[in-house]
Order: sequence, then C-alpha cells, then structure tokens
Amino acid sequence: MESDNVREGLWPIRKRVDKVQYFLEHHNGFFYILTNAPVNDTEMMTEGYYLARCQAEKSLVDRWQIVTFPGSDCTIQDMDIFHDNLVLFLQKNRTPLFCSINMPIDVDVQEPKEVNDLNPWYFPIPSNMCSIIPGSNNDFMSSTYRLVVSSPVIPDLTVDYDLRKRTFTILHQEEVTSLSANLGTVGKSNVSSIQQNLQLVETSQSWSDLSKLYSCIRIEVISHDGVLIPLVILYSQEAHRHGESPGILYGYGSYGEDLDKSWCSERLSLLSRGWVLAFADVRGGGDLSWHQAGTKANKINSIHDFAACGMHLIKEGLVHQNRLCAIGCSAGGLLVGAVINMLPDLFSAAVLKVPFLDICNTMLDPTLPLTVLDYEEFGDPNIPAEFEAICSYSPYDNLSSG
Repeated sequence: MESDNVREGLWPIRKRVDKVQYFLEHHNGFFYILTNAPVNDTEMMTEGYYLARCQAEKSLVDRWQIVTFPGSDCTIQDMDIFHDNLVLFLQKNRTPLFCSINMPIDVDVQEPKEVNDLNPWYFPIPSNMCSIIPGSNNDFMSSTYRLVVSSPVIPDLTVDYDLRKRTFTILHQEEVTSLSANLGTVGKSNVSSIQQNLQLVETSQSWSDLSKLYSCIRIEVISHDGVLIPLVILYSQEAHRHGESPGILYGYGSYGEDLDKSWCSERLSLLSRGWVLAFADVRGGGDLSWHQAGTKANKINSIHDFAACGMHLIKEGLVHQNRLCAIGCSAGGLLVGAVINMLPDLFSAAVLKVPFLDICNTMLDPTLPLTVLDYEEFGDPNIPAEFEAICSYSPYDNLSSG
C-alpha cells in the first residue's frame, strides 16, 4: 500500500500457496523477499529459503529477480534490512552464522549469486556451538547490529557489530562469581568464521569461557538410516568418570525448533558432581529440510535419532549404562516416551514436562485448539496411512503390558 494513496488498498505480492512462505522487507524502491517459493512454475517449492526482490510498484511486483541462493551447504534462516546493510541469519552444517552485505545490492545483477559472491562480512563468534539471539535492532539508519551470544561454556555475551567498519565491541558478559578465577579468554586466534582470511581490527577484544573446567564437544551420531545426528556433549573435566558418570539426554525434535544450548548457570551443580549433559538435535527440529525429515510419516526418524544418541553415550563410556536419564518437554515428551517404549532399558529415569503422550486421541479431536494445526507436524489421522504412522509410535498406545 502507498502511504499517500491509502484508498487504493493493499497490493498482493504473490498468491498464497500451500507450504510456501514469504518474508518481505522494503529497501530503496525494492521489496526484498525471503521465500521458498518455486523458482519457476514447473518446479516444486525449494528445500530452503532464497532471497528475491521486485520493484515496489504495483504493476511490477510479480516480476521477481533472484538475488542470492545460500549455497549447497548453507541455509538462510531470516534477514534484517537497514539503510546501508542487509543482515542474513544463516546455518552452515546446522551451525548458526550471521553475515552483513552492503546495500543497495547491484541493481544490474542478472544471474542469482551465492551469498559469498556478495562480499559478506561474517560476524566473528567465539565457538561453532554458540547460541545466537538478535538484540533490539530497530533503528533502520543504524550501522550497529547487536547480538547476544553464548554457549554451554560461554556465559552470555552482549556484542555490538559495526557493519560499516566490520569490527565488533563486547559490551557485557554475564559474571559467574564462583568460577571467576577459572575463566579463560578467547581472543583473535580462536574466533570462529567460515572465512579463513577474516581480519579483526580490534585485536584487544576477547571473551571469557569456562573451557578450562568443562569440555563441550559436538559430534555426529549415526542413526538407523545412516543419517548423521548432531550431539553436543558437556561435562566437567575434573568430575567426569569414564564409564561411571550419570548423564542426561535432552531432546525435542518438532516444529523446526532447535534445542536451547545457551549458557545456563543451573547446570553447574550437576556438572560439578560428574554428570554428563547431552543435547540431541534430532530430525524434526532445525532448518526446513531437517524439520521435514522428522514430520508426519517421518516422525519415526526423530525417535530413532534420539535412541541412537542415547546408545552412543553408553557405548562410548561417557555415561554408565544404568545411569542415563532423559528430559523432554511437550513434544519432547512424545519423543522421550516413544523411545522408552521402544527401548525400555535405555533410560533409568525420565523427566517429562507437560508431555504430549496421548497423540492418537488428541489428533482425532478437531475441536481442540491446536489439533488441526498439528496435522502439518504429526499427520492427519483421517488419512489411513498417516493414522497408522501415528499409532506406531504413540507413547500411550504402545505401553508394554509388563
């Protein structure tokens, strides 16, 4: 809608299509559109998002030009647009990344490019296992972008990235008073980036972590069908006992949501007593393709993935075979409950918070507020094949008689 001609009404940018999503921003006479729409009329929707644009004129909004594809090993998650910069939220091998691209993008570009062809600046981050959350970046004219960065061993950092100078400033880091003497610093040499030639102007900047006390590793576990499942493992270097320690495996695996692996001081008590904390990024969470690989008839993949991660912890001696626990909340309770039925000896204890256990009866009642919306996630029980798939893993309907 034009602000000086509101009577003309809203402009439709593109007709609604099932499972196709559009995120639109305006910049300098163009609409920039993050979408998974088919590239042409003969194709299905793409597996991930790409960036397109069209001129912000009613007669030209249907003439899209593809600006960039993310690349074969990368996905675009979201974007923020400012007067001089475009900030892209990316995932590379299911690791979060942020980058800035100068605006406006060349208006004469004819062929779509990959992100790296647009001279991006990848924000320096301290670890490839970081949780990254955008701060309040509401000023369109600003050249500073704020993030809150943390990891299982890095207390929350508030960092300002100067998009014009391509430097960063650490504003604040959460203090852990009881462990302050053991905080190590991570400076220029350990900064993670997918560009090997990254140069940091402010070499004095550093952040503190607890890697001297706690090991935090990311591995990949082979699931039932050969797919590699990311598993982040956290434990105390001093208190952990190989083959003897207790452990907790966290899982969720629904709605495309990633497990929260940000800093949490409440974990310190468990770690100091030798517990292993593991986070399984099973299918059903994550980016678009990873999410779809764990929905509807594919939901069984999430369950097998979680079981494989639990068995790996025991097999490798990270956790004692009789001391592994699991935690799942809501749809994560469905995940844990299904694995308990499948492998009743795998977990010695489980914490299920508001668990979704009676999935068959719930999905058969369309009067409940979320049921119809959940058809896209778990399947429509009115379709026989999808009903059978739900019944095959429903925790409530697969309880052992023993």
